[in-house]
Amino acid sequence: MDRSGSDVPARTIPAGYAPRAGRGWGARAVYVPAGLLALFLGLPVAVLVARSVLDGSLANALTAQVVLSALALSLTTTAVSLVLTVAFGLPLAFLLARHRFPGSSLVEAIVDLPLVLPPSVAGLALLLVLGRRGFLGGPLDAVGIEIPFTTFAVILAQTFVSAPFFVRSARTGIAGVARDYEDAARIDGASEIDVFRHITVALAAGPLAAGLVMSWARALGEFGATIMFAGNIEGKTQTLPLVVYGEFEGGDLDASIAAAAILVLAAFGVLVAVRLLHWGRALDLRSLG
Repeated sequence: MDRSGSDVPARTIPAGYAPRAGRGWGARAVYVPAGLLALFLGLPVAVLVARSVLDGSLANALTAQVVLSALALSLTTTAVSLVLTVAFGLPLAFLLARHRFPGSSLVEAIVDLPLVLPPSVAGLALLLVLGRRGFLGGPLDAVGIEIPFTTFAVILAQTFVSAPFFVRSARTGIAGVARDYEDAARIDGASEIDVFRHITVALAAGPLAAGLVMSWARALGEFGATIMFAGNIEGKTQTLPLVVYGEFEGGDLDASIAAAAILVLAAFGVLVAVRLLHWGRALDLRSLG
């Protein structure tokens, strides 16, 4: 009998033995479906970008007025959307991360709801609230304020669908900041604003920045809510994703591919930035430890 009282003799592991990852057919079998899915996800995007570069349509698109106008509008509206997201989303993220109150779970569900709503549904919902005959649109129209099918409508649609990405990331980052650091700053005489700025925000900088980048990327790629709530008016509400759709519908496939390639490259840059931010955050945590 061994020390555990079992009649089964204990197995001894040879000295120097180290298990190798992926031993046996069972482990190796995962490479096939994993590779197929990676190919399925990456090949269409790679072909799209390669075609736009090889046939010169990407270079031509960068000088086309409709693309430049849509790109400028997209960058402007997403910048304003990001400012609104931070101004209203950061206090909400702090509240959800640090305080539990009646209905807090409902508020969290409401914040997450735009993430699972189809964008067209989001656009229709905005139209029902802010349209001329909407819940708030009627009173606003009576005083001469018209929101639908304006540039401001583009900003609202982008904020509606993208703000949850920032709030979720900021909530996680703030919740991960140890309160001992904040308490120590208060003992040293720091005000609540200074504690928030120099301790909470500083230590949660990685998730906050990642949330900002993801929120901006989602706003840049927004299509469904924008076209439902703001329309597709060139120079006014036609963002870059709407150019992709409009040029494709108009029969100009090369222009549509080129505009799509610009969005793909922007999205790829965003993903690289997010990973760099996460790596930087990991290095910061190691240095603190």
